[in-house]
Amino acid sequence: MEISEGDTSSPEPEPKIIGLTGGIGSGKTTVASYIEQMGYPVYNSDQRAKDIVNADPLLKEAITALLGQEAYDSKGHYDRQYVSSVVFDNSELLTKLNHLIHPAVGKDFKRWAGEQKSNYIFKETALLFELALDKECYKSILVTAEDNIRIKRVMDRDSKTYREVETVMDQQMSEKDKVRKTPYIIYNNEGLIELKEQTLSVVEKLLTLED
Repeated sequence: MEISEGDTSSPEPEPKIIGLTGGIGSGKTTVASYIEQMGYPVYNSDQRAKDIVNADPLLKEAITALLGQEAYDSKGHYDRQYVSSVVFDNSELLTKLNHLIHPAVGKDFKRWAGEQKSNYIFKETALLFELALDKECYKSILVTAEDNIRIKRVMDRDSKTYREVETVMDQQMSEKDKVRKTPYIIYNNEGLIELKEQTLSVVEKLLTLED
């Protein structure tokens, strides 16, 4: 009886994950768009979370059990304004909500990563260091800016008060602690031209590293 040999071809190497993070108002979403223009896939965790809370029936059920029926409107859409008002000053409830949403996003990221063909993929998430997701990454990039600049950006963008923005910033890891966690830092204190130049420089430097 003839025995056929199995497929001896080498499996495709898994892409290296580059974490991309920054606090509120830092400009990380703009940096992510520049990276996409360079031809690299970028997974937007924040945007995907907004989609998943509406698309995952088990997650919707768990969120409703935690926050009540008001967490979703009459059409079954996630009510971000209501949820924000409930968890704004309740760190314990916010932690519980994050423990529901983040695993669902993590599962979605793994699915997405498996579909990519690039040697490098980028994972954009505001809580990269807070959730220790940087441990799963090859390297990490931090986008940062001076606090007063970040606050003004968010106030202008989202019509929030100074105190509201400050409260969100207080819930995130300090910029000093984030800076200690990676040498790959993009300082977004100037204009978009400077931001794009820094992005190109940092990404090119990072991707030319040898293991």
